[in-house]
Amino acid sequence: MRYITITTWEISDGTDYSVSLNAIKEKRLPALRALGASRVTVVRTSSRTSAAITEWPDKASRDAAETKIEEVRKSVHREDFTRLTGEMKGEIVAEI
Repeated sequence: MRYITITTWEISDGTDYSVSLNAIKEKRLPALRALGASRVTVVRTSSRTSAAITEWPDKASRDAAETKIEEVRKSVHREDFTRLTGEMKGEIVAEI
């Protein structure tokens, strides 16, 4: 069953959003794809915040990527001037 993670992010005050977005597009999205994600959607939710919706083939695929994802998250603040503000995850149970 397909599995989704939704993470929320905030860029540092005074950081140009386009700089962070560039890093997301060039580094983070390809890295998630390489780890097994089948789709990643980034939504800008305010001038300083975003949400990333990542779809995985199944929970096992996401679990297998956990260690690497945690390593990347630890480096994100100093590289992209962003911080993780929340995470939700679970299996897709309905859609249209």
